[in-house]
Amino acid sequence: MLAVLSKGLSTEFPNPERVGCPGSATLDAMASHRIPLSEADKWLDHLGSCSPCFQEFTAIRNKLRTHRRVKWGGGLAILFAVLALWLSFRPHHAPNETAVLDLRGYSVSRGEHSASGQTSLQLGRRTKHLVVDLPVGSKEGSYDLALLNGTGGELLYVSGLAQLETHVVVLRVEVNVAGIPPGSYFLALRQPGLEETRFPVRVF
Repeated sequence: MLAVLSKGLSTEFPNPERVGCPGSATLDAMASHRIPLSEADKWLDHLGSCSPCFQEFTAIRNKLRTHRRVKWGGGLAILFAVLALWLSFRPHHAPNETAVLDLRGYSVSRGEHSASGQTSLQLGRRTKHLVVDLPVGSKEGSYDLALLNGTGGELLYVSGLAQLETHVVVLRVEVNVAGIPPGSYFLALRQPGLEETRFPVRVF
């Protein structure tokens, strides 16, 4: 009779937690640093003497570390993918291959062929990508750009489309200045059907 009763009790009620052990919830909180150090400190000696608790704590900690590595690895993979995509669409120009000529300070009167009021522009012979900030009042549209010598001879000619960028009309063109000797020249700008305007430029 007693044996039957005992068997019935053991079947109805599960075995309790290990006596004197912190429990799985506490071990999980310790491994994930979700409880204060002062509260976790009282269990440190216990972990050193209780093999089952130490094994459970180690398993929880390893699981958390694996989860963090997977999470960080996935985040870094996404970051590198976005960076690679951005670089693939970004124009690749070395600093010394890009030149910016700011013409906004040059004054041009109607009917004049030359601009005045400023010193010569500077254009490096390594320039391959030329960015020209057109004079105030310039319109968007197609432009012809040429580099002329002192007698008006054309040494370089390109055309491009000027567009408004942050309240400035900007012309971007690809050029090859490598074959032009250093010296003083004129930068000629013209819209189709209109007179050209010349700006002094020094190639170095």
